[in-house]
Amino acid sequence: MANWFECKIRYHKLLETGMQKPVTESYLVDALSFTEAEARITEEMAPFISGEFTVSAVKREKISDVFYDATGDKWYKVKTNFITIDEKTAVEKKTASFMLVQASEFKAALDNFMENMKGTLADFEIASIVETPLMDVFPANLAGKSENKEEK
Repeated sequence: MANWFECKIRYHKLLETGMQKPVTESYLVDALSFTEAEARITEEMAPFISGEFTVSAVKREKISDVFYDATGDKWYKVKTNFITIDEKTAVEKKTASFMLVQASEFKAALDNFMENMKGTLADFEIASIVETPLMDVFPANLAGKSENKEEK
């Protein structure tokens, strides 16, 4: 299972007007520790940012799965409640799980989520779908080089 960390990068972005504006952008990185997450986001972002930047925050995110869509440019966080029934008391129990879906719009996020959940044997309900401020997601770097080749 992946360990996801949200990393915030602070740098000065060059605007069309030629002025520089300080911005903070969020990215999601699959890493084993906070230290590795900071190192990975620094490595991933260095080619795309001219000048200096800092990693201003790293926090752990509880994401159980990520559903990619190459046509999507936004990331949506889906809160799903899996429904189970306690055999002893016959009481319905809901267990929350968070998943990330890449899509271009809300409806596409819902469609992508439902498509990826086909074949799931467990009963579930969607509690919420929220657009996140994430700019990109970097999965585990198992091959030794960047797997996510999307342009920033």
